[in-house]
Amino acid sequence: MNNTHPIEEPKAASPIQQSSRLSNDDDVVLLMKGIHKSFAGVPALINADLKIRAGEVHAIIGQNGAGKSTLIKVLNGAHKLDSGDIFFMGESVAYASPHKAQMAGISTIFQEVNLIGYRSVTENICLGHEPKRFGMVDWNKAHAHARATLARFGLDLDVERPLSSFNIAIQQLVAIARAVALDAKVVIMDEPTSSLDEREKEVLFRVIKELQATGVAILYVSHHLDELFQICDEITVMRDGQTIGQHAIEEMTKLDMVAAMLGRDSEEIAKGGTTNFASTGNVREEVLLSVESLKGAGTLRNVSFNLHKSEILGLAGLLGSGRSEVARAIFGLDHDLKRGNVSLSDKPVDFSSPMSAIEHGFGFCSEDRKEDGIIPQLSVRENLTLVLLPKIAKYGFIDEAKERQLVDDFIKRLGIKTASMEQPISQLSGGNQQKVLLARWLVTNPNILILDEPTRGIDVGAKGEIQSLIRRLADEGLTVLMISSEFEELVEGADRVIVLQDGHSIQELSNDHLTENAIMKAIAQESSLRVE
Repeated sequence: MNNTHPIEEPKAASPIQQSSRLSNDDDVVLLMKGIHKSFAGVPALINADLKIRAGEVHAIIGQNGAGKSTLIKVLNGAHKLDSGDIFFMGESVAYASPHKAQMAGISTIFQEVNLIGYRSVTENICLGHEPKRFGMVDWNKAHAHARATLARFGLDLDVERPLSSFNIAIQQLVAIARAVALDAKVVIMDEPTSSLDEREKEVLFRVIKELQATGVAILYVSHHLDELFQICDEITVMRDGQTIGQHAIEEMTKLDMVAAMLGRDSEEIAKGGTTNFASTGNVREEVLLSVESLKGAGTLRNVSFNLHKSEILGLAGLLGSGRSEVARAIFGLDHDLKRGNVSLSDKPVDFSSPMSAIEHGFGFCSEDRKEDGIIPQLSVRENLTLVLLPKIAKYGFIDEAKERQLVDDFIKRLGIKTASMEQPISQLSGGNQQKVLLARWLVTNPNILILDEPTRGIDVGAKGEIQSLIRRLADEGLTVLMISSEFEELVEGADRVIVLQDGHSIQELSNDHLTENAIMKAIAQESSLRVE
């Protein structure tokens, strides 16, 4: 494990200094002033401001709970503001719904794909503005429109197939393509790259530049700070529901951003690494889980590795390498395994279902919070104890006192920000939702915890908290199999890393050989060998 990656040195300028470009309001397309919003008496936005110009790529950054998502939902009509003013194209507005905002020219792409999976790609792209002929949908024209829209992103898909038949990255690109096709004046992108690989990110950034050139304003929310330097012009920093400052991108460094978000001294942050992982070297020689020649389950061709007691083992690879398929196969979610052996403490196991895996002490946080994790209409309490219910029920009745005590303990232990345990989980930020999902498994006291992208879409503060928690749990005896598309996170957080490529385990890296360059080199070399 390596923890020697410093953050850039801070600039002399204060991160709170306002951008000099704020004085000219002639080209302002969107202005939000003095926005207040509370939920159940708990303030989510306090006098928040936002100013965006035509043709500008404007980022909002902040920790989970800073108010980014709430500000977006107030803007697009998903939440009704308590007080404040919103001006769009010079007119005072207050949209009653996201659809109303969309029709007015404000299109939103949410982090979790918010389309209709069982409908075709064409239907999702054209939904609400289908081309008509003699009062009927002109499907030939609709399909042609969908293909042309996707072509901007370098996608050649069967647009008549259901959207759910494509992977999450393709679904995300379709959602972005739909928003672009609506001829919006402002496009809001909430973590648009969370499911995309590097090639797909480059395509998205190219399309953003094209939109910018036509005068479309982009409101960009991302926890990947490096992306902001590639495409953004301005940055608004939020903390605790308030606007801390707005800055031109050239006035900021990555360290300035982190310091402003956390409200901490930049020199203090600069002394540490870029993640909150730190090892105490408690990995034991005991092999807890052994996987040999795993094949099938979609893209898996030949995957082998051992997982030791109290170890954090990372799985690295590009999109489609088979990382998530390995996790799902081990946990009993995929049943088309053709060959391979899985042993738990030297005893062969074959989990026919997740229930069987849970009974053997496994937990699994999937990469898609919305689809496979949270149940949005249920409360924090109900989501957190979902797996535990059989153990706290007697004669079919739940021990409510025990349940509430457990939930209260884990809310405090993980620092989950919620108005109460009865608050709907859908109202929580993405980071706090992820903490609830982690607590769902931790409350079962698992032996092995599988984490697929545990910090995806989570801000730098909450990410650090979760990384510290993962390491602490491993030091206390928990065994972790961690999948991450962020190589830096694997280098600093894992004791060993298994590199996957095209469904094969191609290399194991550890100690001084575990570096980001080593991971990328292994993938690149194996890719060239397979091409040849």
